[in-house]
Amino acid sequence: MELIEKTLDSKVVYNGKIITVFKDGVELSTGKTSCREVVKHSGGVVILAICKKDGVDKILMVKQFRYPLKDAILELPAGKLEKGEDPLEAAKRELTEETGYIAKNWQDLGYIFTSPGYSDEKLYLYKATDLEFVGECPDDGEILIEYEYTPDELKNMIKNNKITDAKTICAVMRGLEV
Repeated sequence: MELIEKTLDSKVVYNGKIITVFKDGVELSTGKTSCREVVKHSGGVVILAICKKDGVDKILMVKQFRYPLKDAILELPAGKLEKGEDPLEAAKRELTEETGYIAKNWQDLGYIFTSPGYSDEKLYLYKATDLEFVGECPDDGEILIEYEYTPDELKNMIKNNKITDAKTICAVMRGLEV
């Protein structure tokens, strides 16, 4: 059996600033019909930024309040792609906005889909090294607290459930030797 679903119809049920929600009628590979609710998102970037402090590697992290969770969480610098924006350029922009650093070296760590059961959101992961502080400039309404951790501290925080943000865990797994 081929694993495919044919779209029969599609209707926008919500069109917001960040997401658009569709309700699609589909034909399953069995021939039966069903309904799918799909969140369309422009995608984003995640940056594993590593700077040297007194000869020790430090990973830049930000803590910010995440309204859907009603809590502040620790995560890597990240941000939304603007329509048509190149992911690497977005990563460079977000790193400076959220941490005040620019990086001389960038490594592509691939991409992930955040929740493919209902969303097409694709996040591009990058590793940034050889950093220079130039001053942060967060987006309007963005309130961040910055932190720095060694790779071992970060891995232990993930292991001990102190970091639960999936995009952060994925970028750390791809960007550090675990």
